[in-house]
Amino acid sequence: MSDIEKYGIEKSTQDVNVYSHDSGSYHEKREEGELQRQLKTRHIAMISIGGVIGTGLFLGTASALQNGGPVGLLLGYGVMGTVVYCVMISLGEMIAYLPIPGGHIALAERFVDPGWAFAMGWNYWYNWAIILPAELSAAAVLMNFWNQTVNNAVWIVMCLVVVIFINLFGAGAYGEAEFIFASIKVVTITGLIILGIVLDLGGGPNHDRLGFRYWKNPGPFVQYYGIAGSKGQFLGWWSVMTQAAFSFIGTEITAIAAGEAKNARKSLPKAIRRVYIRILLFYIGGVTIIGLLVPSSDPGLNLKAANAARSPFVIAIKHAGIKGLPSVINAALLTSAWSAASSDLYTSSRALYGLAKVGNAPRIFALASKSGLPYVSLALCSGFGLLGFMGINSGSGKVFGWFANMTAIAGLITWLGIGVTYIRFYQGLKAQGFDRKKLPYWSRLQPFAGYYTVISTFIICLFSGWSVFLKGNWDTASFVTNYLPFMLFPVMYIGARIWRKQGPVKPENMDFISGIAEIEAATYDEPPPRNAAERFWQWLM
Repeated sequence: MSDIEKYGIEKSTQDVNVYSHDSGSYHEKREEGELQRQLKTRHIAMISIGGVIGTGLFLGTASALQNGGPVGLLLGYGVMGTVVYCVMISLGEMIAYLPIPGGHIALAERFVDPGWAFAMGWNYWYNWAIILPAELSAAAVLMNFWNQTVNNAVWIVMCLVVVIFINLFGAGAYGEAEFIFASIKVVTITGLIILGIVLDLGGGPNHDRLGFRYWKNPGPFVQYYGIAGSKGQFLGWWSVMTQAAFSFIGTEITAIAAGEAKNARKSLPKAIRRVYIRILLFYIGGVTIIGLLVPSSDPGLNLKAANAARSPFVIAIKHAGIKGLPSVINAALLTSAWSAASSDLYTSSRALYGLAKVGNAPRIFALASKSGLPYVSLALCSGFGLLGFMGINSGSGKVFGWFANMTAIAGLITWLGIGVTYIRFYQGLKAQGFDRKKLPYWSRLQPFAGYYTVISTFIICLFSGWSVFLKGNWDTASFVTNYLPFMLFPVMYIGARIWRKQGPVKPENMDFISGIAEIEAATYDEPPPRNAAERFWQWLM
């Protein structure tokens, strides 16, 4: 029985899908100037994977290993992985039921209040607008592996032009590019994990069996800033948390892509269900290998130094004496930076478009072409890439660290907002007698996962910049980049509440119905696989 039949909704005559006998698929009828559902199931699958794998893992883990040690690195990513999983199952229940443009921002308006949606929307836009120059700085750092004489401005411009070019062709082109980039990233990280195991067991050219050597010397933890005892080790582990958050930022991008996804009711639950596999395989597996192959005392891990232009993976391969391969791997990691930057521009432009559509941003940013490209929002968000030029004088590694901090905190606030929205969503379902088990996706861990998301993200944000308060360690740049987003969010929320003069939506008044007719019309069963190859592909995607 469809949602339309279950809840007695009148079928809308607008924005529905029509079956084409010529192409054998559904296509949407939308008004000109609106976003269009161009992302296929395989695009959504690879976007969800690509959002998990990025420069945070390939490059940012250098600072995390240097500060926390191999065990501190592993524990930091393990704890953050539990937070991410809880975020995704909370988001999954909501967005699989209501895959609407605006994603979790639009859901916040329905289930919390317009002020919460306003604060979440601008925080989310800020998150993705700021992460773009971070990825451009990361690309410059990776390029410096080959050539440190060329001005970093050249590398930043080159990467930015590629990213803008991809996004100018709309969601379909972005989906295809991300499919290719994400495929390269999956192959790369899988190959690196396998290679890392071989190298650790002595299978490299130097036949040096490493085992757990670096867990013993220089040790499993780092004495953060030379602080003795367990306190220094604990602070070293805690310093990993913000960097780990930056690495995981992007897992929620499937929510924003939902408004442009074909057959979202089918593709989104599949992507959500497999997120834990990606966390365990790519991140936990990846950081474990890094901790085995590279000592935390390696000088190449210091991204702030002029000669630190390497990923921990590249450092490990170079130590093993494998000639030629470091350049190949570095090239693959560079495509990862391009992929991440492309996702940043796509998401920030859609977030700004969504804000304008509901009146939380100037209406000019809601303009879109006939093909569904929000060109005004895209132009403004592209301009934020120019902040990457800050790395020309300060050093791209240092600037990458600044933007990574700002992005991590803004991302954590987004996750906190998703947790709050889910708790309200859960209360509304209960108050109105909805059976959660009949949702397209649901989890047995709820509502506890929602509460864990809110509490854990708040604590991590609150203590994210604690190191600047250590005696003799004050750093204004670190304080601002860690706490500015955290302080702005309540200011935006309170200001929006005063401006809107609207309180929280009562659970019994929450809207679970609007848009269901269109979503139901856009949902269809995928054609059955015709052979073993197609069955494997359908399972994979």
